[in-house]
Amino acid sequence: MVSAPYLIYNNPMPIFDPKMVEFLSRGPEQTRRLGARLGALLEPGDVVCLAGDLGAGKTTLVQGMAQGWGSLDAVSSPTFVLVNVYRRLNGENLHHLDAYRLRDAREAEALDLDQMLDNGALIIEWPERIRGALPQDCLWVGLDWVADEQRRMTFKPFGIHYEQILTEFRQRSFGG
Repeated sequence: MVSAPYLIYNNPMPIFDPKMVEFLSRGPEQTRRLGARLGALLEPGDVVCLAGDLGAGKTTLVQGMAQGWGSLDAVSSPTFVLVNVYRRLNGENLHHLDAYRLRDAREAEALDLDQMLDNGALIIEWPERIRGALPQDCLWVGLDWVADEQRRMTFKPFGIHYEQILTEFRQRSFGG
């Protein structure tokens, strides 16, 4: 009979999901740099969902993503305007939607998300509020406040395209 400690320490099952990336950011600048690496990989039609409480670092991550996308526009939270647009020179846009003030998926659909995706990528803060309007395939990023200068980020791909993005993101960010 095999003892329980043997099974725990010699179990071939991975501890972490190999399709996910987890990261502990040690400050806003590190969060922006990580965002820039992700933003550089986005293409028109891509959807990135940012889930996390107030102060979790969503807008800071978007600042980096816009930089990596190639936009020189200033990034701010679109809480009151719902959608900010960050342009790059080739005419493609990075749309930044804050769904916090939306009641449901129908209100999000009225914003014509498909049109946004035709002309660029879409980042959604508070995506859980409009889940029914989201495409099945997307990159889901959970952000959690850990301490004043620390945020935990969990990147989870849904769909093969986003698995490929996350693989490239892992390689560019962590070398493996």
